[in-house]
Amino acid sequence: MGTRQSLDLFAFGCMLLFCLVMASQQVVLKAVVEDIAPVFQIALRYGIAATLLLLLIRSKRSEVRLAPENRMPALWIGILFTLEFLFLGEALRFTSASHATVFLYTSPIFAAIGLHIKIPNERMARLQWLGITLAFGGMALAFLGGEPGAELNSAVLWGDFLALLAGASWGATTVVVRATGLAALPAKQTLLYQLLVAFVVLGVWSLWSGQARINPTPEVMASLAFHGIGVAFLAFLLWFWLLTRYKASQLGILSFMTPVFGVLMGSWWLGEQIDANFILGACLIMAGVLLVSCHGWLVSVCKGRGRIRNPACEE
Repeated sequence: MGTRQSLDLFAFGCMLLFCLVMASQQVVLKAVVEDIAPVFQIALRYGIAATLLLLLIRSKRSEVRLAPENRMPALWIGILFTLEFLFLGEALRFTSASHATVFLYTSPIFAAIGLHIKIPNERMARLQWLGITLAFGGMALAFLGGEPGAELNSAVLWGDFLALLAGASWGATTVVVRATGLAALPAKQTLLYQLLVAFVVLGVWSLWSGQARINPTPEVMASLAFHGIGVAFLAFLLWFWLLTRYKASQLGILSFMTPVFGVLMGSWWLGEQIDANFILGACLIMAGVLLVSCHGWLVSVCKGRGRIRNPACEE
């Protein structure tokens, strides 16, 4: 694989589109919640996406089966991927799309902690631990929410906690991929197994919990098409394609537009109220995530400009 190139205007436009699509998924799920449960809609979207992806893989005569040593790690990431969206779907029954999006995107924090424990050369520097501290402080502030003196809504708190568990599951998926041979597999092959496991498990969960009801309104059909084709198939493939062409660190920085767009779209589309505590907490979370995820890029920029070496940025 050749050297990845720096971002250009085309890549920026693709990332802008990708972040808008990913930010809107929680909002769209919430918008039709009266006609289809979020978990059931997520199950159906992954069934649609898995079918399309399987057709794409077979059209290119690519291998679908995994080597024996990769089957157990693939099962693990399938389970973690499923848990992420089970928690997210259940979270949207109780909390706002804005809250769910911000807490979901705490995943790099959990991934960094897991990689620090699991992989010796992924140990965090002191600046990254500062980011961890900022992020957890922001979580506490965002959980408090509300106006001063107002009672905490236990249902919203439960939904926020489930969204945070979704972020932790996403982070754990990253750790499993990085710590096993799955990192060397084609992205489409790994994604297919994630989609299939999620489709089966979330479908069974929907039936068992009595959430497999659907009122096939035009809005619901449009939402299913958007999620199954736009989000889980085209957007995921666009992301993986960008990773093969451009520097992952720069793409990662732009991806933090997603929670910002998610909060704005939840407020605009669904009329969700955003209190000052949540905004401040969300800003601290995003600042912490940026410090953790973009530490290598920040250090390289500082060194490239010839700045004095700062021990806080090293191990």
